[in-house]
Amino acid sequence: MYLRLPLTSLILSTFTRRSFSQTPPSDPELQASHILQQCLQARSVPYSNATSPNWANLTTPFNLRLQYTPTVVTLPKTEEQVGNSVVCAARAGLKVQPRGGGHSYASYSIGGKNGSVVVDMSGFDEILVDQKSYIAKIGAGQRLGNVALGIHEQGGRALPHGTCAGVGIGGHATHGGYGYDSRLWGLALDTIVGLDVVLANGTLVHTTETENTDLWYALRGAADAFGIVTNFYMQTLAAPAEVTYFTANLSSTLSSADKVSTAFLRTQDFVLKSPLLTPNISFGFNVNSAGGLAITGMCTFCDLVHFRDIVFPQLVSGFDIDSRNITNLSWIDTLATLAAPDPLAQPLLNYDLHDTFYVKSLVTKNEKPLSPEAVHAFFSYILSHQSSEIPYFSIINLYGAPGSAIDSGELSSSSHADMDALWVFQNYGYTPNHLPPWDNRITDVIEGMTVAVIDAQPSGNFSGYVNYVDPDLSAEEAAEQYYGNSTYDRLLGIKTDVDSGFVFWNPQAIGNVGVLPVEVRGE
Repeated sequence: MYLRLPLTSLILSTFTRRSFSQTPPSDPELQASHILQQCLQARSVPYSNATSPNWANLTTPFNLRLQYTPTVVTLPKTEEQVGNSVVCAARAGLKVQPRGGGHSYASYSIGGKNGSVVVDMSGFDEILVDQKSYIAKIGAGQRLGNVALGIHEQGGRALPHGTCAGVGIGGHATHGGYGYDSRLWGLALDTIVGLDVVLANGTLVHTTETENTDLWYALRGAADAFGIVTNFYMQTLAAPAEVTYFTANLSSTLSSADKVSTAFLRTQDFVLKSPLLTPNISFGFNVNSAGGLAITGMCTFCDLVHFRDIVFPQLVSGFDIDSRNITNLSWIDTLATLAAPDPLAQPLLNYDLHDTFYVKSLVTKNEKPLSPEAVHAFFSYILSHQSSEIPYFSIINLYGAPGSAIDSGELSSSSHADMDALWVFQNYGYTPNHLPPWDNRITDVIEGMTVAVIDAQPSGNFSGYVNYVDPDLSAEEAAEQYYGNSTYDRLLGIKTDVDSGFVFWNPQAIGNVGVLPVEVRGE
């Protein structure tokens, strides 16, 4: 799926000590850089700039389609250095974005534009599980695979989270964080019980459900616009000894749009109505431009024989099964299988996995399941766009249905706006060799795939998922699709209170547009 790209320099350096003249240059950009670097040096903040040997490694984005050049990348090891990074950036009039894993689909983790200050959080790598409360303190620079291994080694603990081991905990957990156990345990965001965060004025605060409650609301759903989380406190759960992992090749069902649509609708009917579909079960479909269709998922705390012989046949009763694998695996082996071919253990620096791609998401609602017309439109589009020149895949994950823990809380308890999701689509198009240059036909296909569903079900009340961020959306479109008017307007008020200077910025961050109209998203 992705490309490993060797970079010319993998040597970590600290800040480059340069001798600045006392007279700043006249060019505004150079002057801002001059002020910034003098400030960072005076406050002993490690950083790299374009002359540093590790610059290419630090600034090459996950998505090679969207490449930007920051002014500097700071490399803090302490919260004081994080705070000083922010203070110095504000003094120079520059925008700030933190980077955890650097997996932002829109390259917001390198600023989303040229000239930002990126705060690299790889120095915050602690994974420590309290053996009484089983609350894990996790540094914001960690990656999901390392977190899974680290907490499991400290008492057999687990968290709900995504399958890609290299994704950073920072952006993942603060904007949702779905995994195949989320219908049972909730999103990664739901397990957060505390956050340490550096604000726009450089101060460090702690926030919980009862402490700094406005920040608590904002950071769990829109953290990129409000501060830099340094440490997460997450309530872990006891990992199961075994998990029933399942996958099946269903490609023969793609022989016609009628056939595959009927099969999908039968599965949707099953998840909405059958008592056999418990919160222990979650799964996703994956369909691609090469004629492939598969289902993958897991059943946690399940009986293998019961699932294999009774539940699974009902789950896929409308599909032709070309092959299947249903087996019990240990918790860690399950995560490793889902992450393959990448290992769970991932480097914090020198990460070399990249792709060149464009993504759109589509979130359907429990109260408005996909209509027959929408399902048929989607698969008709898929079957009419089979091409090796324009490769893509679409993952359709089950979030909701009766009993799902994702939909168990109040929608107003966090700023994550998709707690009422039923299915979440990730429509992902990429270049054949995973490298630039970009082919705009790929963008057109992915947009068309998404629009096909929306046009076929105009009353669907669809939204988007911010972790699958679409950089082609305007700031207003992003606000509408990712938050909706009531959530966005509340966030806008908090933004004004804690970051009136708009220090934390990306092209779609809270504050780029004003109050949204009441009719947005049917609210």
